[in-house]
Amino acid sequence: MSHNPTPFPMIQLLRNNFPESVHYGSAVVVGAGNKTLVEWGEVDKMIFPRSAMKIIQAIPLIESGAVDTYRLGAQQLAIVCSSHQGSPIHTTIIKNWLKGIGFSEKDLKCGIQPPSDRFERQKLRDSGEKPSELHNNCSGKHAGFLTFSKHKNLSFEYNEVDHPLQMKIRMVLEELSGEKIENYGIDGCSAPNFMCSLRGLASAMHSLTDRRRLGKIRSKSVEGILQAMQSYPLLVAGTGRACSELMMAMISPVIVKTGAEGVFVAVLPEKGIGVALKIMDGSMRAAEAAITLILVRLGVLRGDHPVVNKRLFCEIRNWSGKLTGYVSPTERFWDLGKKLI
Repeated sequence: MSHNPTPFPMIQLLRNNFPESVHYGSAVVVGAGNKTLVEWGEVDKMIFPRSAMKIIQAIPLIESGAVDTYRLGAQQLAIVCSSHQGSPIHTTIIKNWLKGIGFSEKDLKCGIQPPSDRFERQKLRDSGEKPSELHNNCSGKHAGFLTFSKHKNLSFEYNEVDHPLQMKIRMVLEELSGEKIENYGIDGCSAPNFMCSLRGLASAMHSLTDRRRLGKIRSKSVEGILQAMQSYPLLVAGTGRACSELMMAMISPVIVKTGAEGVFVAVLPEKGIGVALKIMDGSMRAAEAAITLILVRLGVLRGDHPVVNKRLFCEIRNWSGKLTGYVSPTERFWDLGKKLI
């Protein structure tokens, strides 16, 4: 276990086998009894979990009874936790959901974002249509926020930090992470994003696997969320996206969720393990490589799976197609990961 509270050199870019760039980060793996199994870097530093928080932000929706009242199924729950690419498979579900509860995309407070799915982007351009709130990668989460507010007969200004929904989310994060949550920032979708330590975030992910700690009611809610994400990995992100590809590649059930600025979390329900990592410079390429290494080391992802070659040992080619280098883990990160096996 590393006790050095400085960012750890995790992922490097090699050109002709010489290091060209290094991405530093921090990560922590928490197992049974909330014990730290291994850590790298500054795991007690406060971070913004960004969209890695979505699993926790979804819990009040189920606990409120809204899911039963409005007959929301596993697809809607997967979408609530998604950072989707705005493909028709995502937007259709959200559009129909909103219509079913008497709302439209105009009621979502996430803002308009062009779809990251390039085919959908091109389709909108060709048809002369403009992107809407539905295409925002957080529109599923906001549909959940809106549904909670309607069900509880609350103000629809659900993004306010003192709105009962956000206060509930803060409380759930405190209970799962074991930390007092004091600070927040405003996320890309305008919702509050509560700060916690990386260790607290990993503890929260571990807590999702601990039925005794959760209790009967929350256990059922969490199980519904995790099973939905596992059953519909493409709804959680999309074609070619890391979260979806990694979840589909797993040997045993694993839930993987990214957050902006180099954040990743993973939940391993059968192993009772939670993982959280943050790449300090916010590089998503490095974050995807780092979470892939940890999942390989935890024995839930085969080292020879194509997704590992795509994310962890990724070839870099120039515009002429010539191989110029690789993305790869640093030796220290690779070696320290052996402690997890």
